[in-house]
Amino acid sequence: MSTFLYQRSFHSTSTEPCDLSPRSEPNSPKPTAATVFRGSAFLLILLSLLIVVGFISPYVESPISLLSFNSGSSISKWKVYTLRDAAAYVAKNNTLIVCAVSEAYLQFLNNWVISIAMQKHQDKVLVIAEDYATLYKVNERWPGHAVLIPPALEAASAHKFGSQGFFNFTARRPRHLLQILELGYNVLYNDVDMVWLSDPFPYMKGDHDVYFMDDMAFVKPFNHSHDLPPPGKKGRTYICSCLIYLRPTSRSKLLMKRWIQEMQEEPWSKAKKANDQPAFNWALNKTSGQVDVYLLPQTAFPTGGLYFKNKTWARETEGMQVIIHNNYILGFEKKIKRFRDYQLWLVDDHATESPLGRL
Repeated sequence: MSTFLYQRSFHSTSTEPCDLSPRSEPNSPKPTAATVFRGSAFLLILLSLLIVVGFISPYVESPISLLSFNSGSSISKWKVYTLRDAAAYVAKNNTLIVCAVSEAYLQFLNNWVISIAMQKHQDKVLVIAEDYATLYKVNERWPGHAVLIPPALEAASAHKFGSQGFFNFTARRPRHLLQILELGYNVLYNDVDMVWLSDPFPYMKGDHDVYFMDDMAFVKPFNHSHDLPPPGKKGRTYICSCLIYLRPTSRSKLLMKRWIQEMQEEPWSKAKKANDQPAFNWALNKTSGQVDVYLLPQTAFPTGGLYFKNKTWARETEGMQVIIHNNYILGFEKKIKRFRDYQLWLVDDHATESPLGRL
């Protein structure tokens, strides 16, 4: 935040009016040569210090100084705002809430942030901007809460699910998370088509390395196991990469590195329109036994295929949900309509509760 120097006025306790210029005293002693010399030397030292400070100050910047510019200053300063700077500025209790977003998803970002603000956790939110338009827009409204990890993506390249642009967008996720872990922070990652209904942190029980939610829509028992589920028909699990909570342990870093490796071994092609989630599951399966994992309760963290499509289950578990994911549906407008149908599109009535305002 900006640091300002304030000057306080000191007022005389005398009831007599104060002269603007000093009076001469009839018997005041005349200054000696020694007094004049000491005064001149002091002024010379003070002037030298001011020159030195004035010379070096343009070359010294801190995360705080990066945040200390007004709207008239150049927005290019955000280009040199690093992940280390941003994490140090935003983190609370050594924890960050992170998303990765491009300009097309700004309305979903705002909806997500509003839901987090309702749970009083918005100060921990760090937006990883995937293009400069998003970086500048978020930091204009919410200084310091967005950072871009180079290289930037083309703003319009990551929109369509299954496209190469979407793959390029999601492929960066494990690298971002690994960098945050290397800096020593706990990190809760969310997709921005999610809505918080309650505080999720009490559900991150124990000292596990990684916490996640299942993406399968079949109903589990209320007391289901919190271990990694067995593989499905494709030989791997169906854990959602939309919500991941990580502690900065060597084992969670191992998982992120394996995730990166899996994506490199299975790149996008027209025949195989890959995304990051299968690679995440292969990484989980191949590091099974090496990483301490925890499957979050389905009643609190349901996939969209269950919450929105199984009305009986949703009615029986009403009030138990913590975070809702608006997946199992494609298209911006369809997602917004579904959120509105369930009174979860918060930007309509609660934009004033967002630190981003009405985008």
